[in-house]
Amino acid sequence: MKTKHLRLMQRVYIILFFCFMYLPIAYMIVFSFNQSKGYSLFTGFTLKWYSSLLHNSSILSALRVSLEVALLSAVVATVLGTAASLGIASMGRKSRLVVTNITYIPVVNPEIITGISLMLLFVAYQRFADGVSWLPDTIIGFPTLLIAHIAFNVPYVIFNVSPKLKQLDIKLYEAALDLGCDPKQAFFKVILPEISPAILSAFLICLTYSIDDFMISYFNCGTVETLPIAIYSMTRKKVSPEIYALSTIMFVVILCIILISNAMESRNYRRDQKALRGEGV
Repeated sequence: MKTKHLRLMQRVYIILFFCFMYLPIAYMIVFSFNQSKGYSLFTGFTLKWYSSLLHNSSILSALRVSLEVALLSAVVATVLGTAASLGIASMGRKSRLVVTNITYIPVVNPEIITGISLMLLFVAYQRFADGVSWLPDTIIGFPTLLIAHIAFNVPYVIFNVSPKLKQLDIKLYEAALDLGCDPKQAFFKVILPEISPAILSAFLICLTYSIDDFMISYFNCGTVETLPIAIYSMTRKKVSPEIYALSTIMFVVILCIILISNAMESRNYRRDQKALRGEGV
């Protein structure tokens, strides 16, 4: 009886958890098809908000800026974070521990502190650049926004790639060197394929965090407006159902990317298992 009650409680907990996590998203998706602007009563099905979204230049402009910053910062942060992870992995135990703890600071640091500190840094650069002829007159705007996103994304890449490097058998790399590969070939043929799932995961995390970020972007965007900032500006009056439509599209796209990524990892895992059993030979 105790086992049955325990299983029942576990199922109830799981159902409540998923309801808490996904009911708000389901609610938003449903009301993106609502005929009226209200969000308390569903008056009828329509696609007009999706059609209206395609003609809303302010929202589309903010979305374009968010996607550009997210893609560029995710790519740069993934490259820098992966290189940093390789460097940290080659350090001694004490040095690696110190650097890892330092890397934790931007993650546990409140975003408002990170945003303000980066803003002060850019303002200080601006004052310094005013007296130097060969430096750009101003970088406040898209450049500062991009640098800020790269700065807070790099630690997440390190935390995703470093554990995978710890699990990596160094003997595989040494065997590749013994078999005639130079260090560069051994890295691209042995190390990189092994840590590629972690790199892809880190890239997707950076992409999501960058699109989602508001606080750091708010302090470092200048006159540039990202999607979260545009939505924040709308909340002073009333959020348009066009935002529900855009959020629904973004949710579906990100969900598809995650499902495709998991399917590819699962396929690669099954292929590796067959190779180990000798079925693919």
